[in-house]
Amino acid sequence: MELADIQPLFDSYHRKLAKVDLRFKRYLYSQINWKARLIGIKGARGVGKTTMLLQHILENYKDVDQTLYVSLDDLWFSSFTLMDLVDWAYQHGIMRLYLDEVHRYENWAVTLKNIYDNYPDMSIVYTSSSLLIMDNAKVDLSRRQTTYTLGGLSFREFLALEQVIAIEPIPLTELLKNHVGQAMRIVKEIKVAPLFEAYLEHGCYPFYRESVEDFAPRLREVVSLVIDTDLPSVENVSFETVQKVKRLLMLISERVPFVPNMSELWKQLETNNELGLRMLYALDKAQILGLLTSKAKNYKYLFKPDKIFLGNPNLMHALCTKVDVGNERETFFFSQLSLANDLKYPKKGDFLVNDKCLFEVGGKRKNFEQIADVPNSFLAVDDTEVGVGNRIPLWMFGMLY
Repeated sequence: MELADIQPLFDSYHRKLAKVDLRFKRYLYSQINWKARLIGIKGARGVGKTTMLLQHILENYKDVDQTLYVSLDDLWFSSFTLMDLVDWAYQHGIMRLYLDEVHRYENWAVTLKNIYDNYPDMSIVYTSSSLLIMDNAKVDLSRRQTTYTLGGLSFREFLALEQVIAIEPIPLTELLKNHVGQAMRIVKEIKVAPLFEAYLEHGCYPFYRESVEDFAPRLREVVSLVIDTDLPSVENVSFETVQKVKRLLMLISERVPFVPNMSELWKQLETNNELGLRMLYALDKAQILGLLTSKAKNYKYLFKPDKIFLGNPNLMHALCTKVDVGNERETFFFSQLSLANDLKYPKKGDFLVNDKCLFEVGGKRKNFEQIADVPNSFLAVDDTEVGVGNRIPLWMFGMLY
């Protein structure tokens, strides 16, 4: 293979680098051990994985052509293979490759394993926007790779991306102890309410900045792509089942957070319990839904969830004909805490976090009646700038990452 053959990849790489902005970085950027030989980064479509790779290249290579970024959905790979590219790069002293959208390449996991084993001097960082395909790889790369999951933008990140205010993440333990002081520091600088409202509508995915007006239909397209493309690639499902998954999602989105009557739900979908649960848990893995259970979730032994959420508030605005404010509050709380904490469905209250703290979510008139006398219990209250005692403003839970 000649340089002329590889030049289109370098041209595309350079064009993308030229548009990269280093002012804002996702929370995961500083958490990745970039020195590892094989790094896998998974996350929903549009959460910023590609930008993160390109930012790392710009910050760490004086000569960007010491490495190479490629997207594996590039038409170049209809004429050449990934092993062709790796062999050319190795011969030309390029020992670090950044591979985007690896799930679009047939037998990607086997190929990565072979590169890792046969090119011991070479390092690879790869991403995938299909969480379902990543979790169902036919080859186990766990002994070779370090993997990370990139969630949607937090409210804190949204504020930074909008260049409104830049603050460090507030750990949950710190938030519970000192939320009053932290909130006062922030509300001195900004008006929280309109920014929080904007975040709930469109702030979870960085691509909203391209066009807020087109954000909802684009997000619906992302959801359709997961169901139409990703799901059939990992599950032995028919066209009829794919349509049932879409119906399931619309049924749930009309009632979220949804406390399921499974027999009634399966009857409406004309399906059985086994297939129905597989559909639910697949959408949970894909971050389209969030399943809340009273015991630890287990993807090998599927059981009925106690409550079903959409994955984040933006999905509610994109999929629901009418957004219920109470449901939106709980969905926001779930989306912000589930990324790094263990959430369970409690006997009292709305959420048990890390088997230690009980939370009830509601409006500013919410009281402790439902969780009275429960140790380590808290209210997450909306329409409130600064809390008091164990009453914490709901928006502050968007400061965790």
